[in-house]
Parts: sequence; C-alpha cells; structure tokens
Amino acid sequence: MQRLKLLLDMIKFEHTVFALPLALLALFLASDGLPALDTLLWIVVAMVGARTSGMALNRIADRDVDAANPRTRTRHLPQGSVRLRDAWLLCIAGAIGLVVAASQLNRLALAMSPVALAVVWSYSWTKRFTWASHVWLGAALGLAPLGAWIAVRGRLEMPAIWLAIGVLFWVAGFDTIYACQDVEFDQWRRLHSLPARFGTRNALRLARVFHVLMLAAFTALGIGLHAGVLYWIGLAAIAALVIVQHALVRDADLRHIDVAFFNVNSIVGALLLVFALADRFWMR
Repeated sequence: MQRLKLLLDMIKFEHTVFALPLALLALFLASDGLPALDTLLWIVVAMVGARTSGMALNRIADRDVDAANPRTRTRHLPQGSVRLRDAWLLCIAGAIGLVVAASQLNRLALAMSPVALAVVWSYSWTKRFTWASHVWLGAALGLAPLGAWIAVRGRLEMPAIWLAIGVLFWVAGFDTIYACQDVEFDQWRRLHSLPARFGTRNALRLARVFHVLMLAAFTALGIGLHAGVLYWIGLAAIAALVIVQHALVRDADLRHIDVAFFNVNSIVGALLLVFALADRFWMR
C-alpha cells in the first residue's frame, strides 16, 4: 500500500480533477440525462487509465531533467523513493485500463484508444523540440470529453468538439503560467516552453489569450446547447476565476503560482459541470 501511495503521489493522481468533470459533462450531455451505470464506470476507467499512463511516462521520460532542476529534484524517481520498474508497470497498467475500458464501450472508442495513447505519451517529449508543448498537453486532456461523447453516441458532434477546444485552451493557459517558474532552467537546459522562448511577461500574455479562447469555446457550447441562465452564471463564475488566476501571477511575482495552478483550476471543471447540468436538466 505504501508503494501504491507513492506511485499515485508521483503522478499527482489528485490532478485528475482537472479533466474528469469535463468528461462527465460530455457523458451526461451525450446521454441527454442519466447515463447507464456501466457506461459511466468504463468512461471513468478509460479516462483515469489514459491520464495515469501518460503521467507515469512523463515522469519516466523527465527523470534526468527533474534530477537536474532544483524545483523538481525531490520528485520520486530522482529521489529513488519509487523504482523505475514500478513506474513502468503503472504506465502499462494505465494503458491496459484504457484499452479494456474502450473495448467495453463501442468499436469507435476501441479504435481510437491507440490514438489517445499516442497523444498522451508523445507529450512527454514535446518540450524537447517545441514551445507548443503546452498546447499539446491541452490537446491530450481535451481527449477526455471527446472520448466520453464517442462512448455514448459512437460519433463526434459539435458539443463535444467545443468542450474539447475549451479544455485545450484552458490547460494550455494554466500550463503556460506554471512553466514560468522554470524559465531560467529551461533556457539553460535548452528545453522549449513559451516562457523560455518569449519571456515570462509575453508568456503570461499568451496565457491570457488562451483563456479568452477557452471562454469563447465554452460560449459557443452554450449557444449550441441553447443554454439558459444557469449555464451563463456558471460561465461568468469561471471567467471570474480566470481573472483571479491571472491577477495572482505577475512576471515580477511568481509566488502564488501553486495557488493559481491547482486551487483555482481544480474548481473550473466542477463549476462548468454543475451549472451546465443544472441548467440543462433541472431548469427544463
């Protein structure tokens, strides 16, 4: 149990809260009400499996970089509290969980599972060659609502696409903010990120642009759903959180990055889930 606890801590399992609410929102919208219990179960297994596999591989791929970075040198693999073999087993177990879950949903979900794995796995190396790694991470998490929609409908439709675009720019924005704390190390190590390429001030400006695009995508989703007042109240609350997040982090003051990254962003998906579902099903 201690080894399992360390493994889950290594992959920041609690950060699953970022994308899971959006996958659940896609599930409920695609089902047009309460989904079948087995569908809900397999979608959660698939989503958690994909994230677990991708995050484990990311820690494996970055173990040498993490060991050299003063901020990350105490992570589990550089420190030796988690064995490399165990990290690989977790990565493989997550991938198997995704494929098995997809096989219980429908043929398209199963056919797309290798694509999902390819996207989440390849993110681990994007920082080696492109500053667009933040967008790639956003695309990886944006697969969650796409996959949930496919699991129910067996096809893609515009609500899922708008959700995925919103997730993409939401994640790209907050990951850009998070990367600001490593700008000097990334430049020294010749790693690519928006802060390392364009400087902290310009990177924070781009993060704001990403979050404006996120709000635009969620606005398009609301219009497409013919959303009522509760949806727009929820979206207004999300916009307020985004403003707070950017107010907390300045190019000359990065002390509150952790608060902006986790405390604020962990609420965004849950807010959209609660208000969108209340608007669609309770206010009918």
